[in-house]
Amino acid sequence: MNKQELIGAVADTTGLSRGDASKAVEGVFDAITAALKKGDEVRLVGFGTFTCSQRKASTGRNPRTGEPMQIKASTQPKFKAGKGLKDSVNR
Repeated sequence: MNKQELIGAVADTTGLSRGDASKAVEGVFDAITAALKKGDEVRLVGFGTFTCSQRKASTGRNPRTGEPMQIKASTQPKFKAGKGLKDSVNR
């Protein structure tokens, strides 16, 4: 499912117009992104938890040339599925 299909599914489920559903989906994505940027955790009980973790700088290799290269430290968003989501997928 891509973003447009998700918007269509939200519109069908909620009875909202496609434009309103698009605003709702974008609003959810923006709120999650803003919270993660601030360093907060987003916990949706029964669905899952969005967090960020820090990756240290490291040395890697350029796949084309094999030469060593420096990989910068970065913040990585992570998602851990909650029990409700896991249970519904495994039924």
